Amino acid sequence: MSSSSTEDRAKSSGLPAVISIAPIGLPSPRRGVDLQVRVSAPIAGDALPVIIFSHGNGQSLYAYGPLADYWAAHGFVVIQPTHLDSRMLGLAPDDPRRPQFWRFREEDLATNLDGLDRIESEAPLIRGRLDRSRIAVAGHSWGGQTASTLLGATHPDPDDGSVVNRKDARIKAGVLLATPGNGGEDLSEFAARSLPFMHPDFSDMTTPTLVVVGDADKGGLTTRGPDWWRDAYDLSPSPKALFTVYGGEHALGGIPGYEACETTDERPQRVAAIQLLSTAFLRSALYPGDPTFSEAVAALEADDAPEGSVETK
Repeated sequence: MSSSSTEDRAKSSGLPAVISIAPIGLPSPRRGVDLQVRVSAPIAGDALPVIIFSHGNGQSLYAYGPLADYWAAHGFVVIQPTHLDSRMLGLAPDDPRRPQFWRFREEDLATNLDGLDRIESEAPLIRGRLDRSRIAVAGHSWGGQTASTLLGATHPDPDDGSVVNRKDARIKAGVLLATPGNGGEDLSEFAARSLPFMHPDFSDMTTPTLVVVGDADKGGLTTRGPDWWRDAYDLSPSPKALFTVYGGEHALGGIPGYEACETTDERPQRVAAIQLLSTAFLRSALYPGDPTFSEAVAALEADDAPEGSVETK
C-alpha cells in the first residue's frame, strides 16, 4: 500500500494539509477483483464526517482531486472506490461482467459502508477519527446515478423488471453532480439501448441532497436539453437544493481532475463555486442548525458575477 500526501498543494492554496492513502483493498468476491479505494482526510481533527464518492464512467479512485482534496481539507474523510468500468482496470470488451456494471457499482458503495472497520485498520492515520453517524454519498455523472440509489432513488432491474431499492439509512446527505435524469422517452436511442437500468424514480429520494447541474450540459443521453439533468431535483421530494452552474457543461468546469484536461468548459471559478457550495451544503445537512449553506447562498446571490444560482425546496 502506498501513501501520498497533498500537503504541498494544500499549503499553496492556503487550505489545511490533507493526506491520501491508496490503494486499500476490500474483499469483493462477486466482482472478481477486490474493490480498491482511496482515502483522503485532514491531518488533524477527530469525529470527522465521511463522504463516499462514486466516479464517472471510466474514471478511478485517483480522479476528482479538486473535490476530494477540498472536502478533506475542510474536515471530511473522503472514500473513493474504483468501479469495474474504470479505464485503470482495462476489462476486455467482451468481459461478461460488463452488462452488470450498474449492479457492481451500487454494490461497491455498500461494500464501502460495510467495510469501514477494514478501511480504518488499513489506514491508521484515520483510525478512531470517523463520525459514523454523519455519512454522505456523492457522485458525478454515472457516479451520481449510482450514489442516488443510496439516497432513495429506485430503478428497474433490467434482468427481471423488479424494483431495485438500495436506500441506506446510514446515508444522511448527498451531492449529485451532472446526474442523469428521467428514463423512458426522455432517453436517446443510444442510452435506451446501452443503459437499460437508466430509468430512475426519484419520488422516494427523501434524503437531503444538493443537485448540481450545468445549464449548457447537452450530452448524448437524452432527447431533452440541459433541463434533463435537474430531474433529480425536480422529481424528488424536499429537502433538496439545486445549484445551476452558468455555462457549465458535463465536467462542470473541471471537477474530474487537476492535470488531465477532461473538460470542454474549463473554468477554475466554476469549480471553486461547486467546492464551496457542496461543502457548505454537507456541513449544514449533517449538522442541523449549522448556517454554513445559507451563508454561502447569500454570498452567491450578493456576487456581482455569480457562477450560478441556487433553488431550494
